[in-house]
Amino acid sequence: MDQTIRIMPCLDMQNGRVVKGVHFVDIRDAGDPVECARAYCEAGADELGLLDITATVEGRATMLDVVQRVAEVATVPFTVGGGVSDVKSAEMILKAGADKVSTSSAAFRKPELIPEMVKALGADRVTVAIDVDQNPAMASGYEVYIDGGRTATGMDAIEWAKRVDGYGVPVILPTSKAGDGARTGYDLPVIRAMKQAVSAEIVASGGAGEPEHFYEAVEAGATILLAASVFHFGMIGIGELKAYLKKRGVPVHWSKD
Repeated sequence: MDQTIRIMPCLDMQNGRVVKGVHFVDIRDAGDPVECARAYCEAGADELGLLDITATVEGRATMLDVVQRVAEVATVPFTVGGGVSDVKSAEMILKAGADKVSTSSAAFRKPELIPEMVKALGADRVTVAIDVDQNPAMASGYEVYIDGGRTATGMDAIEWAKRVDGYGVPVILPTSKAGDGARTGYDLPVIRAMKQAVSAEIVASGGAGEPEHFYEAVEAGATILLAASVFHFGMIGIGELKAYLKKRGVPVHWSKD
């Protein structure tokens, strides 16, 4: 394995606060996004995610003031998602200080948005997130969900990932609805299947509960390891996680530790 693995705490945000749920529901407060971002940068995070989890469902744009305040303290690249519905909303987020944008529901509803964003912003600034849940009726066993995991689409998750990959997006972020916040481990079959089907980097997201889960995700093909509750609630420290991964032969960044 030559590619350096990146650790990416994700700040799920609702009403201007960091929150964390289980299976996309049962939301609890996890702090101030600016303080969380500052702490994670100091702890050695390689990237940050900031997701406005109710923007799409509430039919509004991402809270740009929060993006600006996080940008002031962030010392690593950060990706913002939630309410990214067109090129203009993406440009506003980048102008507010984000390094990348992530789109999910809007991209699914209007796939031509993906090449439009790649062309207008540059491929390296675009991530496509795909919420998935197990469905044995699908060829891959996984179905795409939109609207924050609320709406089933009838689309096979791996087929959609292939289509996204065809637009030149460099990073795809699948989150397993079954794994989200459960701390029982990432959904490894979907990571494996996507990695085999696309050339984009795969982000492991949804379900990390202990250091071994992160290692399993790397083995399955993920190069960016995203987690929320284990970091927010102090169950695993970023330095501790990197030391564990390094001991197991995984190349990690040490510059910020």
